[in-house]
Amino acid sequence: MYLYFGVVPLVLFIIFMISYLIDSRKLINGLLFNFFLVTFFMFCLFASLSSDSHLLKLAIVIPIGALLLLIPFAVVAFTVALFINARTLFRKEGRRFSNSLTLLLGIAIVAYFFIGLFNLSGRFSLEFQPFFAAVSFIIFYFLVHVSNFLSAYFLYQFNRPRLNQDFIIVLGSGLINDKVPPLLASRINKAIEFYYKQAKVTTPPTIIFSGGQGPNEGLSEAEAMQSYALEKGIPFEHTLQENKSVNTYENMLFSKRIMDTLKPKYNSIFTTNNFHLFRAGLYARQAGLNSQGIGAKTAFYYWPNAMIREYVAIVVMGKKRHLSIIGIVFFFAALLSLFLYLFD
Repeated sequence: MYLYFGVVPLVLFIIFMISYLIDSRKLINGLLFNFFLVTFFMFCLFASLSSDSHLLKLAIVIPIGALLLLIPFAVVAFTVALFINARTLFRKEGRRFSNSLTLLLGIAIVAYFFIGLFNLSGRFSLEFQPFFAAVSFIIFYFLVHVSNFLSAYFLYQFNRPRLNQDFIIVLGSGLINDKVPPLLASRINKAIEFYYKQAKVTTPPTIIFSGGQGPNEGLSEAEAMQSYALEKGIPFEHTLQENKSVNTYENMLFSKRIMDTLKPKYNSIFTTNNFHLFRAGLYARQAGLNSQGIGAKTAFYYWPNAMIREYVAIVVMGKKRHLSIIGIVFFFAALLSLFLYLFD
């Protein structure tokens, strides 16, 4: 009987694979994959408990029990790691607000558990309780959303473009004293690596360096990146500059316009750092560019803060939908609160 329940995860896996193969740059891929994992886990649990084999039951029950016991310790360890990472990031990258996201997340987690531990919400009268319930629901909503993002991000890292590209777009990330900093250099080096890899088997691609000139910069990012690549041995005739863009969306849009004028049909990829890869893919879709990305490695201490920043940017991209959901939740919370006040 339990075998029939196996159809659900199988169908979800097929739907996920179809969606992923059509376009791996979609947030819904993470949702579909998570649904598959949850239903597959439930199927395994149901199948083991329905089995007559005590060994099979123990093989499922013991790991689940151990996992449930480890969750509180994992949360504490994760929170401590956030504070340690914030200190490391401040020491290596400077005390800027953009480097304080792991610190802010750690403080938020401590505050949330402090409220629950001392039951601070219970100190308010009954008519205010729906608002606390609404906040808890919204936190749960974003926990599900961030898990979908992380799954979609992780799955996108498996993207491996073919060695038949006509163009490689290198996304800019800012200069330091008009020089290419290490973070940006890693993006260029990734493009150069792919350039030589393809050149061994077929025609080498053209590298488009995309990035405008900032207010405190003496030259455009594109020019500085091109000079860096030329010093690394890339022929000048295999490079182009896109020097008008000021953000990732414009990187994609303006580079697309250049490629469209040079070749009616083409294959292209883009390079950026691995933490930025998935969001850059979303911007490529928005710009109408059928281009996948390859990511350069990032220092581990930099990655957690960067991933939080990426997620915040993803939320901002879908702010209308999120604000609508938050508004609806608080609207019903207000109605329930009013009902409790009038009929208390």
